[in-house]
Amino acid sequence: MKFRLKPGRLAVLTALSACSVTPLGFAQTTDSLPQVQVSGSRTNDAYVAPTAISGTKSEAPLRDIPQTINVVPAQVIKDQNATSLQDVLKNVPGLGMSTGDGQRDQVFIRGFTAIGDQFVDGFRDDALYFRDLSNVETVEVIKGPAAVLYGRGSSGGLINRVTKKPGVDVSDVSFTANSTAGRRAELDLGRGATDNGVVSWRLTGAVERGDSYRAQQFIDRTAIAPSMELRFSSDTKLLLQADYLEDRRLTDFGIPSYKGRPVSVDPGTYYGASNARDADFSQSRVMSTSATFTHRLNDTLSFRNGFRYYDYHLNRNNTNISGNVNEATGMMTLAHAKLNRDENGWFNQSELTQKLQLGQTKHEILYGIEFGSQSKDAASYSAPLSSNWTTSIFNPVLQPVNPNLLGAPTSTYGTYDTTAAYLQDSIAFNTQWKALLGLRYDSFKQKSRIVGGSAPGDLSRTDNAFSPRAGLVWQPTEVQSYYLSWSRSFQPSAELLPLAVTNANLAPEVTRNTEAGAKYDFLDGRASATVSVFRLERDNIKAADPTNNNLLVPVGKQRTDGMELTLSADLKDGWKVMAGYAYLDAVITDSIGVDRSVTAAGAVPFKGKNATLTPKHSGNVWLTKDLGSGFIVGGGANAVGARFANPGNTVTLPGYVTADAMAAYRTAKYDIQLNINNIFNTGYIVSGHGTSPNLSLPGAPRNVALTLRYHM
Repeated sequence: MKFRLKPGRLAVLTALSACSVTPLGFAQTTDSLPQVQVSGSRTNDAYVAPTAISGTKSEAPLRDIPQTINVVPAQVIKDQNATSLQDVLKNVPGLGMSTGDGQRDQVFIRGFTAIGDQFVDGFRDDALYFRDLSNVETVEVIKGPAAVLYGRGSSGGLINRVTKKPGVDVSDVSFTANSTAGRRAELDLGRGATDNGVVSWRLTGAVERGDSYRAQQFIDRTAIAPSMELRFSSDTKLLLQADYLEDRRLTDFGIPSYKGRPVSVDPGTYYGASNARDADFSQSRVMSTSATFTHRLNDTLSFRNGFRYYDYHLNRNNTNISGNVNEATGMMTLAHAKLNRDENGWFNQSELTQKLQLGQTKHEILYGIEFGSQSKDAASYSAPLSSNWTTSIFNPVLQPVNPNLLGAPTSTYGTYDTTAAYLQDSIAFNTQWKALLGLRYDSFKQKSRIVGGSAPGDLSRTDNAFSPRAGLVWQPTEVQSYYLSWSRSFQPSAELLPLAVTNANLAPEVTRNTEAGAKYDFLDGRASATVSVFRLERDNIKAADPTNNNLLVPVGKQRTDGMELTLSADLKDGWKVMAGYAYLDAVITDSIGVDRSVTAAGAVPFKGKNATLTPKHSGNVWLTKDLGSGFIVGGGANAVGARFANPGNTVTLPGYVTADAMAAYRTAKYDIQLNINNIFNTGYIVSGHGTSPNLSLPGAPRNVALTLRYHM
């Protein structure tokens, strides 16, 4: 099945491309007030990011924010030739990688899944797909609950992609060839304001085709994002954006386990249909349009209104391991299934920023309201049991699958309506003491209708919740900043997927975060280091009733105690470095749930077990050296400790260390860059499912990528 742009959508994209549209996002001006967009002029070659947008919804110095925020800047993405969100996030300590069912970006942050905690320019982007980086300037990761600004979810943190904006003159085209048969071309064209100073524009895009180290794996991807900024005056701007992404690839669920470890096979071994290109593929289509209006009323007040609409479709087909592996015989059963998703939705944010002085105390107050509505429909199909087959886990013999041989679907139709108001006050008592206080109120209404299956019916619930946060900052000198913060968030029973009879009557889960830390800026701002210690606690975690596996009960508690260290630097002698380390002790401290996923182990209690896909120790380092005359070399390493694949902790994903390197020659007109990944050809498991002892994905063996970039 091929997805094509409908004529109306094609016309919109073509028109935007011609006249240039600017992304929805946080607007930045030269006013004294903090605004809510980073312009294209922020692009540079620095590894140190002194400011971030995501923590306060304004471009604020990181040293003033009482919270851990990791920023992966554009130059790191470029030097590493990162082409996926997973590539970028290996630079962020405290994250665990999930396979995302072979169809989406998914990570665990500080021991908690962040499946729906994806944002773009501050707007929720929770559709389940693989994002493209061709329109991404930087990636910011907020650690700990962030519901005071962003609403539901965000137990361990959230990921915000800051898109490329108009305002700079850029004309880049690039082509990358990978030794694993991957090919990718990118385009980035833009012009600053015209002679009349009214219009600036930018157009980004990418085309990717290729295979993979995984047998039968393939990718067929196209992305385009035109943008434009209209400046009516120095105080008034309108930003517009359109974005279209189409992605077709193998739905890869990974490999099974055997006796407590992933089975030892070649990393390319595939467990699925022999005709996987036609039977085991996921095809997603995502389109979004957005607009942001900003107006500076006077020296103390500014207003912003942002609107984003998206439309998402997924056609997922997969053949994967069904049930448990028979370890006595070394055999497993493969089964086929299909899932269709259709979603659309919109969000509107209106914010007033006020700068106020009361006596000796300075305030920057953010008043905000948000409205949103989403429609999420899904239809799931299973193939008849007669089409399943059993094969060896060590040497699987694959069979062809008829993707059209499916049973009757179970369909769910869900709607989600959000109404919220929030208030945030950034307070400066004097040059040494600052505070950040915030409160958000959400009313989240959910409805679902289930057709087919064993439990049809209509379900609904409304959750009303307050999300507070408070932080205190002490800055004894210009290079030191110490902070203490506390925050709380909520996770509704069905914040991402439609309500079901098992969870419709359950109250939201609640997460609390207490954090203390220090931030240091030294070498005249060319180096920055952070250290933080924290405790995250999540209550009312849902678990299956041990006496009735079809019933969920709100009994469970998870706690993560941890520490994180980061360092980034741009040194005078041409060295640049980004490094991090995380220690996470993530434990299920209370639960009546049991893990029945491994037959040989019986029913294993959750209580006392470690959170899945969360290494106790992990670290990363990446550094480059400018040799002069356009030559640059660099390299780094990632170390990930052992993780557990399933809640019962019966399967361990072994720890690993991988090393990468790069070399580049850059001139005013062109760049040549060589990246070598996994230099020592280390065998490792890069990600797991999170709930299953099977379905773990082997990491890529040694591979080489050559990039040619031309500056027109």
